[in-house]
Amino acid sequence: MITNTEIATRGNQSPNHIVDFKQENDKIYFTTQNGVILQVTILRDSVVRFRYATEYVFEPDFSYAISEDVNLGYNELTIEDEIPEYVITTSKIKIYINKANLKVQIADLDNVILVEDELGFHWEENFDYGGNVVKMSKVCHSGESYYGMGDKASHTNLKGKRINNWVTDSYAYGKDQEPLYKSIPFYIGLKESKAYGIFFDNSFSTYFDFAAEKRNVTSFWADGGEMNYYFFYGPEMKEVVESYTDLTGVPELPPLWALGFHQSKWSYFPEQKVRDIASKFRELNIPCDAIYLDIDYMEGFRCFTWNNQYFPNPKKMIEEMEDEGFKVITMIDPGIKIDRDYWVYQQAMDNGFFCRRADGPHFKGKVWPGECKFPDFTNPEVREWWAGLYKEMIADMGVSGVWNDMNEPAVMEVPTKTANLDVRHDYDGHPCSHRKAHNVYGMQMVRATYEGVKKFMFPRRPFVLTRAAYSGTQRYCATWTGDNVATWEHLWIANVQMQRMCMSGYSFVGSDIGGFAEQPNGELFARWMQLAVFHPFCRVHSSGDHGDQEPWSFGEEITDIVREFINLRYQLLPYLYTMFYNYIKEGFPMLQSLVFYDQEDHQTHFRTDEFIFGKQMLVCPVQEPNSQGRRMYFPKGNWYNYWTDELTEGGVERWVSAEIHRIPLFVKEGAMIPKYPVQQYVGEKEIEKLNIDVYYKAGTENSQVYEDQQEGYDYKKGRYSLRRFKLTGKENELIIQQFKDGNFITPYDNFKMSFHGLPFTIDTVEVDNEEVDLKDIKLNGNNSIEVGKDFTELHIFGK
Repeated sequence: MITNTEIATRGNQSPNHIVDFKQENDKIYFTTQNGVILQVTILRDSVVRFRYATEYVFEPDFSYAISEDVNLGYNELTIEDEIPEYVITTSKIKIYINKANLKVQIADLDNVILVEDELGFHWEENFDYGGNVVKMSKVCHSGESYYGMGDKASHTNLKGKRINNWVTDSYAYGKDQEPLYKSIPFYIGLKESKAYGIFFDNSFSTYFDFAAEKRNVTSFWADGGEMNYYFFYGPEMKEVVESYTDLTGVPELPPLWALGFHQSKWSYFPEQKVRDIASKFRELNIPCDAIYLDIDYMEGFRCFTWNNQYFPNPKKMIEEMEDEGFKVITMIDPGIKIDRDYWVYQQAMDNGFFCRRADGPHFKGKVWPGECKFPDFTNPEVREWWAGLYKEMIADMGVSGVWNDMNEPAVMEVPTKTANLDVRHDYDGHPCSHRKAHNVYGMQMVRATYEGVKKFMFPRRPFVLTRAAYSGTQRYCATWTGDNVATWEHLWIANVQMQRMCMSGYSFVGSDIGGFAEQPNGELFARWMQLAVFHPFCRVHSSGDHGDQEPWSFGEEITDIVREFINLRYQLLPYLYTMFYNYIKEGFPMLQSLVFYDQEDHQTHFRTDEFIFGKQMLVCPVQEPNSQGRRMYFPKGNWYNYWTDELTEGGVERWVSAEIHRIPLFVKEGAMIPKYPVQQYVGEKEIEKLNIDVYYKAGTENSQVYEDQQEGYDYKKGRYSLRRFKLTGKENELIIQQFKDGNFITPYDNFKMSFHGLPFTIDTVEVDNEEVDLKDIKLNGNNSIEVGKDFTELHIFGK
């Protein structure tokens, strides 16, 4: 007899009362009567991990996101068994675990609630795929704001937004479109001027609702896996971001040339076209350090090959480009053309390196070469093989960097735009389907690329670029925000994306300057360049379908403007390099939204346009056509107009003039901004003196400049120079103290200091308590002096 039965759909299930509690060193376990286990791990006094299991069983504990170098250890940990709840206390926070329902509440030591569960952890069985849809909902307090989440094309403050993390090839995406190219499930909450962070480390498709559906609820959930999240307490946003960045890691210092200007297009070919582009840069005196080769350099779009018709002698071309100061960057995609005569394909077939579907056959998908198969980069053997494939390109040919594109992976002519969900992956010994591996696929591809490029570039530093990413990908490479559009709206999007990425632990980021799709006019291109020279990664890239997009493509007026701003970037390279040093040493974001700079000022909580470049420069792009200027907000402190030296007091919004050849750009008073002379490429000139722009302040301000050999790894052995300056301004006196670390000897002997805003006329100068002849220090009016680089204390007296 056959009966018609249905599986009982139980809907949302929640933990009930706690029946067991135990502690094992830094881990505390709470078990409920219905089989839920909450594991609370105290990583640091302000960093706590919350991990939930159902049916009494945890999944294997493995994550691609977590850095091997994370700092662990706490100062205080006590657990009290109170009547309604357990109370866990560290030196920074208190955690309350409700005995009746496992709900969590976190407060500071003054018992100010930071976050609290609404429904808290709950789950729903997934009868289609197995496992659970895991969910978490928390109370959204009045006035609470949310930031972070990677490259979302939305307002910097995510309050009222719902977003999805499913790494997706999103050609010509629009404002607020979801999902995009990256999955960075980390957000910063700001409640009553106190900041906290949550990182939901789950590589399935994840969703976040920041009080969109219900104005008093913020929630996040995933299509599978565990409810596994980290909580970070500030109370400063700086501390939250630095803790998250410490957890997920930072890159090595890039070679200095990687911070220069790069030019790309789909595609520069044949060889003569590449040479013509390079020659034009040098002819017009527009600095450039790298030119990119898109997929057309390959033979039939087969990765690791060269089209002999377009590039008959690539090694010679690359060597000659290097002689002219250009690095060549090549694209490599994950799709491997199905071709038995193609050596890469055959090696992967022979070794079983391609992804398979659930019932056994290889997964196939159409990309640029036609029908392709895809390596399983979550398998360490595949990553090792892939890394080895770069030997000829890097060690033999001389290519200086690699660009991984289409690595979501992007698959054409299918509605999902990617691999089938039943594709199987090794996941470093934790076998799973593509549902779990999809968001980390591009990350693991670029990890393998990084390992290969690093190996074959040695003793030089690698440069790698990726489109797809998951949290932690910043350890391996730079990134950009994908296929944007040549519109004013996308100029706004690029601005907020850069700020958000930097606040999400991923600072080495840029956009396709001018837009990838469609064609900018000259004004838009100039305005975009004025913004992008203040982004950590600076590259023009376009589809090529809509016309030329080189700096000289829009007439002489625009060419002159673009040249001036690229020149400015090259002058600011030591400042930018110091920003990068602070990023890898402290986890300090290279760009900061105003709310990061001053979270106490509620005027900053919804500002999108203005941002801090480094620690001492304020930038505000012009984002509308035909503008002669704009209104902008000045945060706390006093700010010098970079172009006019006019001083503006912070805490106000005001009109700033900015015709087509200018961007609103300001310098914090007291700052000492290091500059190099303009070079056509990094290394063209030996630096004979370090120029330092000194901005007077009645009070004190600290500045620094980091330098090394600009290449190689000697900086890790102490061969670097870190100069820290303390400026103290008085009514008729300026004191500059210098403290130096590291044993790298810079090639220059002198600083040229140019003064801005001095309220007195220079009368006497003392170097290390000895008065010097004003002629010896080349006093130029009241504007500049030259002094030896190794002074300890410089006194400038006025009259």
